[in-house]
Amino acid sequence: MEFSSFTVSLNVVDVEASASWTKQHLGFTEAMAADGFVALQHEQTGTSIVYLRVGLSTFKPASAAGPANGLLLALTVDDIDAQYGRLQAEGVSIVTPIETEPWGERYFQMADPNGVIYQLVQWVEPTDPQYAPVDATA
Repeated sequence: MEFSSFTVSLNVVDVEASASWTKQHLGFTEAMAADGFVALQHEQTGTSIVYLRVGLSTFKPASAAGPANGLLLALTVDDIDAQYGRLQAEGVSIVTPIETEPWGERYFQMADPNGVIYQLVQWVEPTDPQYAPVDATA
């Protein structure tokens, strides 16, 4: 199966709040907007996020039309510490301070005005030998 693009659509109460936050802090730009939705794209990665206002009659299936709860958007970056400092200085709501897992996932989490959780992650050397990469040449 081949894909030409990938988009995440999130139901939120305040579309403009999430869209503005994502543009300001994560560098996305607006690709399209209309009443009840905003489509954003990140030029560098081609990643797209669409925010949909909760309760849109066009949302299908209706059983999944509530707010985006229990969802985590993870974005990989090159310099996690620089991003952490920048976003703290911008007053972003950090909900999980920066930490490193033994398997090499260095990350922190933040929330937008609608409570959507974004995780920035940088992959580093594992601190636990059990997670060391397998040498394919051996």
